[in-house]
Amino acid sequence: MAVRILGICGSPVKDSNTQRLLADALDSIAAEEVQTELVALHDKTIHDCVQCNWCLTKQKDDQYCAFEDDMAPIYPKILAADGLLMATPVYLARVSGLMAALLDRMRALDYGKRAKNALRHKIGAGIAVSWYRNSGIETTLTSIHWAYHNWQMIVATPGSRSTFGGGGVSSIGGSGNFDPAERHHVLSDDFGVESARATAASLVELAKIVKAGRAALK
Repeated sequence: MAVRILGICGSPVKDSNTQRLLADALDSIAAEEVQTELVALHDKTIHDCVQCNWCLTKQKDDQYCAFEDDMAPIYPKILAADGLLMATPVYLARVSGLMAALLDRMRALDYGKRAKNALRHKIGAGIAVSWYRNSGIETTLTSIHWAYHNWQMIVATPGSRSTFGGGGVSSIGGSGNFDPAERHHVLSDDFGVESARATAASLVELAKIVKAGRAALK
């Protein structure tokens, strides 16, 4: 049963630790029956949702939101995906501004006139990367999960490995120390890498179960 997994990186930094951890997680699940794609937001312009409710009454098949920015080509990718893997750096124990804007704008795929309830029963999972240990990975992942719950999505977690999702630290051991010659310390966080891969594997498993279940109900 082939499934599509879309990874979205909410870091404002090009080739960030968050993007590298997300890419590694996606690579770990890539297979003949698992199609993966990574969308990085660092070079994207995504307007904040202003809850104008344009999508409720004026949404079109080829225009999901009143704002015509870089979110426009992302909407079809989200709709086509069986599973979403959102990755964000930790900003004050929450998602980045870019990730928050994207999540807010996904409202158009739940309340929209043409795409109403379009996210219902899709599978969603999260990855968060912090600089220090104990600085908000779990609360950041929870903020992603709350968005999923709001849209009636199904949340995938890695279980006992990390509980809420993939979580890595981008300084040495989460201590704040770093080697300037090594930009991507998160890939040296073995537990963090394992938790992200386990999250991605859980996402694929649930996506296959739901897709097979839908086929059986037809």
